[in-house]
Parts: sequence; structure tokens; C-alpha cells
Amino acid sequence: MTRAAPKSAVTAGNASPQGAKLALILAAEVLIARNGIEGASLREIAAQAGQRNHHAVQYHFGSRESLVQAVFDYRMDQMEPTRGAMLAAAEAAGTLSDLRTIADIIYRPQIELIDEFGDYSYAGFLSAYLLRYQGKRFGQFGDRVAPNLARTLSLLRACLGDLPEAVAQRRLVTASFMFLNILVIHTRDDSDDGERFEDAVSDTLGQIVAALSAPVPAAAG
Repeated sequence: MTRAAPKSAVTAGNASPQGAKLALILAAEVLIARNGIEGASLREIAAQAGQRNHHAVQYHFGSRESLVQAVFDYRMDQMEPTRGAMLAAAEAAGTLSDLRTIADIIYRPQIELIDEFGDYSYAGFLSAYLLRYQGKRFGQFGDRVAPNLARTLSLLRACLGDLPEAVAQRRLVTASFMFLNILVIHTRDDSDDGERFEDAVSDTLGQIVAALSAPVPAAAG
């Protein structure tokens, strides 16, 4: 399946400070997806972003950690309009308490995040990010959560009822890895195994709903 790169990724100029920062964000996403957070060289990120200054990351972001957070925040903000529209549609349909609807709102917008190479490098990036930055509190990922995502996570928490906070967070992270894995596989797999991408996505979302809503086993006595 051939996908066109998003316009912002192709035309992200770096003549202005904002253009340079965006170019660094997009380059960092790709290289972190390939090499991990620590394995991605800051010089290589700068070079891939078209920056002649090898210290461009430090100049614009101050540190590796700040750049990583900027990638996360950029993509979260990019999904906000789609999530807002999906929330409005669900509210009009009266399905804001439906777990499958909530799972769709959380995960389906990620399908739009295609890099300049036509791949889901975001999926690899977010997998690395979640391994490093997930908190114990439900929905805690970094310093802030975009408003529409925050509302969606609040709706999800209500669907999970009396699950302990740590269990609810663990299930959310596990569900996220399940969905990201589908995007990573779709990026790497050029074979035609007869399964449509949408079928794989729909099946995975069904698995996510089942995993999120599974009863908590009784503690061994």
C-alpha cells in the first residue's frame, strides 16, 4: 500500500527558527524509531533535518529529553482536530460510554501520522517513548496531555470502572503497544498475505477492547 507523505513533512523548511525546529522534530521521530531514544545521534538528527550546525538540537531544544517531548507533543497536537471531530460525532450518537468507540478515538487518529518516507515511524517512536516515560497514574505520559486526548482518556477511565489506577494504566499502555505493533508491522511488511490493513486494525481494536475490559483475576491467597 503506497501512502503519500504528509505535506508538512515534505515541505518543512528550516530557514526560520520554527521551520528548523519542525525539521528537527520530524528527523528525530524517524531516527528514534530506528535506533531508540539513546541510540539516535543528535548530530545525525541535525544532519537529517538539514542543519549545518551539529549542535542544532541543543540550540533549539536544550537537550535530548526536551526534543523527545517535543516530538510527542507535536504528534499529540496534530491528532487533536480528528479526535475532537470523533468526540463530537460520538456525543451526537450517544456512544461516549461505549468502550469500542473510545478505543477508536484514542487509536485511529494515529493512522494519519505518516512520515516523509510513507512509513509509520511515529509508531516506533511512541513505543520507545512509552517504555521510558509512562507514569503510574492513569493517562500520565509526559508533562501535559492535549485537551481532546485528556477528555477521551477520562471517558476511558469511566469505562474501566473500579479497576485500580495502576492496573488501568498498565492496560492502557499494553493496549497502546498492541495498536502500535500493527502500524510497525504494516510499515515493515511488503508481502501480500491477503489481509487488508483496515481488517487488521479493526481486529486489533477488538482485541484491545477485550483486554481493557477483562476482569481482574482474584489475588492468589
